[in-house]
Amino acid sequence: MMKNIIIIAALLLSTTIAEAQNQRSRVRQNNTNTTQARTGAKGQRSASTPSFNQVLTTRRSVRNYDATKKISEAEVRTLLKSVQDAPSWANMQPTKYYVAISEEKLTAVQNMVGGNKERIKNAPVLIVSTYERGKSGFFQGNPANEVGDGWGAYDNGLSNCYLILQARAMGFDTLIMGMREADKLRELFSIPQSETVMAVIALGYRAEEPTRPRHKELDEIVKFF
Repeated sequence: MMKNIIIIAALLLSTTIAEAQNQRSRVRQNNTNTTQARTGAKGQRSASTPSFNQVLTTRRSVRNYDATKKISEAEVRTLLKSVQDAPSWANMQPTKYYVAISEEKLTAVQNMVGGNKERIKNAPVLIVSTYERGKSGFFQGNPANEVGDGWGAYDNGLSNCYLILQARAMGFDTLIMGMREADKLRELFSIPQSETVMAVIALGYRAEEPTRPRHKELDEIVKFF
C-alpha cells in the first residue's frame, strides 16, 4: 500500500515539475516574441534602417530632384548633428554650414551655382559649406607643416562626407557642387572673411534612379608594400 502511495506521489510531482517547466518555457517564448516585435528578430536589422554597406552602395550624386517632396528644418538639424562627430585636426571643428531653406534664399543660391542651376532647381534645401582658416593644420598660430590651411579643406571634406552619408541613411540624396560664386554667397549669408567658402550641397529626394558610374579598380588606387 505504502509503495503504491509513493509511486503515485512521485508521478504527481513529476507532472507538476513538467508543467512548471512548460509554463516557464511559454513565458520565455512570449518575452522573446514581444522583444522581436519591438526591435526585429535578433541579428536582423529593421527593414526601414539601411546597413552601412547599403548607405555606401546606394549613395549617388543626384542631379534630378523630386519637386513634390520637402525636407523640414527639424530633419536638417538632425542631419547636421551627425557632422559634429566628424574627426578634425586637434578637434578644431573648422567647418561651418549655412542652410538655405526659405524660398527667397533657395532662389538666390540657385543663381550662384553655375551650370548646376537646372539640376538642383527642385532640391528643397541647399547648404553652403565653409571652413575657418588658421585652425586645422596650425600649432600656436603657425602652420604645422607645408600643407597649412589645406588641412582645413581636408577636415571640411571629412565633415561633408559625414553629412552626405547620414543624408543617405535618412533616405535623402545629395550633390556636392564646386561650381559656385563664393563672393555672392559670402554676401548673401554674411559669411566672415576668415572662412573659405568651399561647396554648395543640394539636399532632397531623387526623382529617378541614377546610374552607378564606373569606378577605378582597386589596384589603380592602392599600392601595398
